[in-house]
Amino acid sequence: MLQIDLWKRICIWAIVALGVLLAVPNGFYGRVEAHNDAAKAVAQGADPSQVQEALDGWPSWMPSGLVNLGLDLRGGAHLLAEVKVAEVYQSRVEGMWPAVRDLLRDKRAEVGTIRLEPTKGPELVVRLNERPDQVGRAAELVRSLATPVASLTGAGASDIDVTTRGNSIVVRLSEAEQRATDERTVRQSLEIIRRRIDEVGTREPTIQRQGSDRILIQVPGIGSANELKDIIGTTAQLTFQPVVGRASSAEERAGPGNEVLPSLNEPGVFYVLERAPVVTGDELVDAQPDFDQNGRPAVSFRFNPTGARAFGDYTAANIGSPFAIVLDNEVISAPVIQSHIAGGSGIITGNFDVEESTNLAVLLRAGALPAGLEFLEERTIGPELGADSVEAGKVASLVAFGLVLVFMVASYGLFGLFANIALIVNVALIFGLLSVIGATLTLPGIAGIVLTIGMAVDANVLIFERIREEMQTAKGAARAIELGYEKALSAIVDANITTLITAVILFAMGSGPVRGFAITLGLGILTSVFTAIFVTRLITVMWFDRKRPKKVLQGRYLKLVKQHTKVNFLGRWKLSIGLSALLIILAFVSFFAQGLNFGIDFRGGTTIRTQSAQTVDIGEYRSAMADLGLGDISITEVFDPTFGPDENVSMIRVQAQDDTEAVTPETIAAIHSALQVVVPDIEFKSVESVGPKVSDELITTASIAVILAMAAVLIYIWLRFEWQFAVGAVVALVHDVILTIGVFSEVQLQFDLATIAALLTIVGYSLNDTVIVFDRVRENLRKYKTMPLIEILNLSINETLSRTIMTSFTTMLALLALYFLGGDVIRGFVFAMMWGIVVGTYSSIFVASTFLLWFGVKRDWNKPDGNAGTQFAGIDA
Repeated sequence: MLQIDLWKRICIWAIVALGVLLAVPNGFYGRVEAHNDAAKAVAQGADPSQVQEALDGWPSWMPSGLVNLGLDLRGGAHLLAEVKVAEVYQSRVEGMWPAVRDLLRDKRAEVGTIRLEPTKGPELVVRLNERPDQVGRAAELVRSLATPVASLTGAGASDIDVTTRGNSIVVRLSEAEQRATDERTVRQSLEIIRRRIDEVGTREPTIQRQGSDRILIQVPGIGSANELKDIIGTTAQLTFQPVVGRASSAEERAGPGNEVLPSLNEPGVFYVLERAPVVTGDELVDAQPDFDQNGRPAVSFRFNPTGARAFGDYTAANIGSPFAIVLDNEVISAPVIQSHIAGGSGIITGNFDVEESTNLAVLLRAGALPAGLEFLEERTIGPELGADSVEAGKVASLVAFGLVLVFMVASYGLFGLFANIALIVNVALIFGLLSVIGATLTLPGIAGIVLTIGMAVDANVLIFERIREEMQTAKGAARAIELGYEKALSAIVDANITTLITAVILFAMGSGPVRGFAITLGLGILTSVFTAIFVTRLITVMWFDRKRPKKVLQGRYLKLVKQHTKVNFLGRWKLSIGLSALLIILAFVSFFAQGLNFGIDFRGGTTIRTQSAQTVDIGEYRSAMADLGLGDISITEVFDPTFGPDENVSMIRVQAQDDTEAVTPETIAAIHSALQVVVPDIEFKSVESVGPKVSDELITTASIAVILAMAAVLIYIWLRFEWQFAVGAVVALVHDVILTIGVFSEVQLQFDLATIAALLTIVGYSLNDTVIVFDRVRENLRKYKTMPLIEILNLSINETLSRTIMTSFTTMLALLALYFLGGDVIRGFVFAMMWGIVVGTYSSIFVASTFLLWFGVKRDWNKPDGNAGTQFAGIDA
């Protein structure tokens, strides 16, 4: 019976209402954002009366969660930093020297005198001068200093390994302690970076761990990656060290256990210091900008009880001796201790201005980074470019939305209107879910939503086309609608699960904007299935209960394909396979002859997007930068119909520089200065830099992602159908991927991470088409047990042809809007998906089915073969 229980209706409408309610704040983005900022300020102690207008701008009882805008939409800076964990080993081992020295001095009667030997690696080498035969006893004594490793993985292990080498003791960190140190160092670095950025008060920063020793930092609204590096890149390691004496140069011999460091404010002055500090910045509890007794900017500080005690004891025992205040291996000052300094507080003076003393206080208060950072990837997106991208994305989305709505009404009449209501609900649910999880929306994410708009109608098209078929045989409209939903369910689930698999792999393997695309695509798949299976069905049932029509979907609607086609698609399989083989050969020839135009994601280097009112002259630009010694420089002019008459845009790509992971800010400034000589009004709208280490890893990761997607799909289709179906589907996928790469090679479009996202989307879309055909083949194999396989394949393709063309057309409508109106930034990405629709539709009809014809399939599906991989074939997943 065509009916839905009351409790199910209530649940469906409740989910829809909740999704719409959660999405509503995004329609008033500026107002809600101002309200949230004001509420946060009040929570931190601000006067409510000063921000009352912003607080009143949005009702407090309404949801206020927003979708975060990514850097490409808001502008800002992006850094990928690698923590130099190995640096910590050296400092940890060196810090053990006072304890080792004091222990062995107390046992001088047994082991004799000792001497600290210079080393190059992270180890402590102590030589026995007088009694080398007691080296074993000395090592045993030093082992007593070992403590258990403070980690679950290192339970039961000691933190140091003590061995002997001739007449010397060698102390190193144990492997378990090194692993624990790595984990602590990265976690501490992550927390300190978060505190430093929070001190500045930026909005919605993204700070997260990536891999074992890397940290991803994205801060919207900040001026440049260089500015962000200034906030987080300084280690701010503060130490108080005993002064041994002065030195005339950095090369002067310091002696065992000592080091030579330069003075920050006195050029040419160097100090010889004991390497082991008395206290460090880790023991600070507060640091504030201040002024000394002469009114000069300074920084006051206060130690915790442990630091205060150590500092007090040292000053009491060393009155009249100098000690050095050292920041990042430079001596700020080296005052003489005049008296016992009790209480654990003091003041740091130096040649500061007010801004420098304030910044130093922020750094010291946030804590010292335990290790240095190497910046592997830097990106700066100007706010104007971000605003342009938002506007372009809005326009493209609205046009795509409108085109699909009109097309659905023209094709299915009232049922098309039902589908359109579900489509609006679908987009609201996507934004509601994105708001709840606090996801970041990027430009590829907008593309994912636009793609969802195009693909969301697929499930409805499947159902509506099935209802049309059932109207030819079923008894009445009610039965046709019921059978249409029932028989389309298996194909809908199979098709969307295969696409969801690619979205999951893309999320797991990707990063940044690619991951944002995967999130919107994955959520879009879930909401599309929900709205097609539940929302449109509920609307249809409510309408049917009131109108009780005799016929449905039988009027004169727009049809791209006539209802009963009898095209012999496989009659000329040699021609179609020959065409595919020829195109694949051409793709390989193009690929090996000229290769791909890799973007900086895969090649490494720096890309600068420039804009000026003056016309771009590539030769003039190249001549201006010729004397900078930057190696290979690629300059291209960007054309786009959305650009105004004063928007002349170029992309400058500079090769990765030797021995550096990113082009320095000084180099970027030099490029800007050189170009300003010939183009005074030139602006850098975005700067992106990727080091060779990251680019090599991205190539590997991208390849693995594509292979994993194909393998996962192979397994799923094998479980749901037979191995022949799985092989046919994967062959079609390989065909689509090769032809897409061939097109990118031939026309030399930029091939970057976004293109990989597009490739995986093509994989999902092609599978969607192929699985729909295969699902009908499986059904017809059960229905027509004696019909030749080639006829069943042709029949199945013809029966699903209307759905295939309708879905491809609606998706293409959405992508065309994005291609022409979405701006040049994602045009290559959208082109890859448009091409994928063409080759995906072709391969699902001609390639996958032809391979299925060659392999043959089991005919009696009522007697499943345990070895055929069809154990899940009868399940509507």
